[in-house]
Amino acid sequence: MIKIARMLLLMTILYNIVEGVIALWSGIAAGSIALVAFGADSYIEVAAASLVLWRLGISDTEYAEAVEHRIVRFIGWTFLVLSAAVVFRSVWALVDQIGAEESLVGIALALVSVILMPLIAVWKLRIAARGNLQSIAIEAKETVACSYLSLTLLVGLVATATLGWWWLDAITALLLVPWLVREGLEGIQGEDDHDEMQLCSCRACLFGLRSCNAICCSS
Repeated sequence: MIKIARMLLLMTILYNIVEGVIALWSGIAAGSIALVAFGADSYIEVAAASLVLWRLGISDTEYAEAVEHRIVRFIGWTFLVLSAAVVFRSVWALVDQIGAEESLVGIALALVSVILMPLIAVWKLRIAARGNLQSIAIEAKETVACSYLSLTLLVGLVATATLGWWWLDAITALLLVPWLVREGLEGIQGEDDHDEMQLCSCRACLFGLRSCNAICCSS
């Protein structure tokens, strides 16, 4: 189980490094704020996944738990940083009427991310639930956030290229902010409760991604 978790984290790190380079390069080339912000978010994900991977290599249980609390709190802060970046980018785009620029490279990148990242996120949540690994579950939710950003980026880029709807990317990205803030605050304020919390292992809620009627969710 730990071996699979490490593999998923390594996949996340490697993919996001490549994704970040492509997004930043294509974003700067096309003058797209959305793509540049997306590239920056990729490296937030790299930092979070790297810390969780480091935690899995710690054999001392007591020290590992202390490290996990710090990692969960750090990831909580990255959620808030990401939400602030989304708000800044979206408001800037709306005020200056700067939409996501047409970019075939950006569309291809967003499409791959929309397909791949949700699968990796759910796989992480499943492994986290089996081993009750809180840091993996929190980091997986950040992967979900990145998946949503990929979707908004894809919609924005396609809409701009085909319909000229420059404002759609900014509006859809803002819809993610309440969820990002909630997850961030839970990570920062609730880390002391993680030892008593059992992760949900049922498929109905995608392993704790959303609420359902299962006992593990209601607890």
